[in-house]
Formats: sequence, structure tokens, C-alpha cells
Amino acid sequence: MRIATWNINSIRARADRALAFLEREDVDVLALQETKCKDVQFPREAFEAAGYEIATFGFSQWNGVAILSRVGLEDVTAGFDGQPEFGETPAVEARALGATCGGVRVWSLYVPHGRALDNPHYAYKLTWLARLRELAGTWADAGDKVALVGDWNVVPLDSDVWDVAAFEGQTHVSEPEREAFRAFAEAGYTEVSRQFLPDEHRYTYWDYQQLRFPRNEGMRIDFAYTSPALTPLVTDVRIDRDERRGKGASDHVPVIVDIDASAL
Repeated sequence: MRIATWNINSIRARADRALAFLEREDVDVLALQETKCKDVQFPREAFEAAGYEIATFGFSQWNGVAILSRVGLEDVTAGFDGQPEFGETPAVEARALGATCGGVRVWSLYVPHGRALDNPHYAYKLTWLARLRELAGTWADAGDKVALVGDWNVVPLDSDVWDVAAFEGQTHVSEPEREAFRAFAEAGYTEVSRQFLPDEHRYTYWDYQQLRFPRNEGMRIDFAYTSPALTPLVTDVRIDRDERRGKGASDHVPVIVDIDASAL
């Protein structure tokens, strides 16, 4: 079974690219982030025609997550239990969507950015990750096959960004964020893209400005954490860097995880 995660940066602007990617890579489950549309605006028809069931969680042109599956889509959960709220009128944002697909509990995650170290959004980010970590630990203890995939908005290692000095005093590279990310490994999860792709300076995101992609000035912030019951079934992981090329590309690229479905 092939699971991919991709911050699509507007599904309505890139539906054709997503459909081409699904066909080219023979993807069974696609977790999307930053869909940037309400549920009723998601371009469902084209994906349903391609054989995918669709679950979405989106309120507006901000945030938004979705899961597309051709191997079943059950027990859909919009948001996780106790997910922190944010905003002038505190509310749960469309940042997490869970569904069981072919025997794997897939979570499409769009972790809060944090904005700045002194911004309330930063504290919100840390609280958000801590609550998810609590739940992930219970899922691991229960022996569930779980894939936590998406845009984590954390740079775990200095070599996961083209110039860590350029981010001094900013979000993504701060030690509390890195600790929050490592906490999932302490719960028994394995970040399988690192396991299969340990190379330094292998990125998943390049800003549109200042020729970041041609210069390979990127960041590695899209990851796949798998639970102890699922990790042994992962057979390969790839980063589809070529998806960043061409007209209308997202600023992120897909991370593709292959799983031995015979053991599910």
C-alpha cells in the first residue's frame, strides 16, 4: 500500500497536478494539507471519478486538510480529542484529520506555524504538538497501526535547512519545537523518511521567493511518523522532489511511504 503526504497549497489551484501525481505514482492514500477551501468547495468529482473516497476538513481559505483513499475510508475524525483552540474567538482549526484506510489509521496533519517566538501562535503550536503526542502514546500502547503524516513546520536538525544561522531567533528551529517533535520518537514512533533517507540537506519545501528552489535553499519539514506496530511494515520512503518543478507547483513536495499490505 502506498501512502503519500503533500502540502498542496490550495487544492483548487492544483487539482490537476494532484490527479496526475496520483496516477503517476500509483498512490493508494493521499493526505493533503493546506487545502485552503471549505468542505463544499473541494473538487471532489474528479478524484471520485479516479476511484478515491474523500474526507475533508476545511472552513475557509486558510488551513484545511483532506484524505483521499482507494483502499477504504472509515472512522473519519475531524480534529483530535482535546485539540487546542486558537483565535480571537477560540476555535479548533482545520489542521488534523484522521481516517482508517486499508488497516492503517492515517492522520493528515498541518501543524501550526508558530509565527514568532513571542507570538501566542508559538505557544499554541507547542500545546498542539504536546496534546497530539499524548494521544499518539495511547495509540502506540494499544498496538494501533498509525501513520502521522503531514507538514510539521519543524526543522528537527540543523542540516534540514539550507542555512540554520539564517533562522536564529525564529520559529521552526527553536529547541522547544525540536523537543516537541522528538517526543513522538520517545513514544515509540519512527520518523521513517529519516530512516530511509538519512542524507543531509534533502528538503521537502522551498519558498517561492529569491530563487530558493533553483539554489536548493530549502527546508525539510514534511514527515511521516509511524507507530511501533506499523514501522516494521514500511518498505520504502521517497521524496518526490520533481513535483516542485514546472508551472503551478506547490512550494512543498510529496513524501511517499510504501507499506507491506500483506501484513495489515
